[in-house]
Amino acid sequence: MSKTGRGHHADCDPPHVLPDLLAPGLAVVFCGTAPGTVSATLKQYYAHPQNKFWRVLYDVGLTPSLLKPSQYADLLGLGIGLTDIAKQSFGMDNQLPRGSLGAEAVGSLRVRMDKLRPSVLAFTSLTGGRKFLGARTEFGLQPTKIGPTAIWVLPSPSPAAHWNWDDTPWRALAGHVRSIA
Repeated sequence: MSKTGRGHHADCDPPHVLPDLLAPGLAVVFCGTAPGTVSATLKQYYAHPQNKFWRVLYDVGLTPSLLKPSQYADLLGLGIGLTDIAKQSFGMDNQLPRGSLGAEAVGSLRVRMDKLRPSVLAFTSLTGGRKFLGARTEFGLQPTKIGPTAIWVLPSPSPAAHWNWDDTPWRALAGHVRSIA
């Protein structure tokens, strides 16, 4: 047994809390910082009942119907992917193990996006965007790209970030995605 107590060899990465939902050439990949506790427990993205993610995707026209977290795999057929910066940990950002959102995790995300080349990478929180792009990052379309991939930073749909909720950047992203489809 390894030092992690999970039965993995020491030179292997621990398993991902949630598997990436990715494929080459997607219209948009939504990227969180890390799965929340409810999502990790249910093995479903944005699964907390008060998370606005699924409602806002429908409200802004990115999905033709209101999907449930258990239907997250259906997003691939709509040209939408899902991932997180921290793949091996879960919880609120301030509860994550040190380094979970650090250079190695950010670099791994950059490699995945460079390989798969979605039209858009959209961070579903200001924290995620700032970990990837820097501390001065604000909401909206960013001046930085990863190859051909545009980068957006969106207000978090998490219930913990309700105080900061504004769907305006989400609506702008949806318009951008429709304009490149």
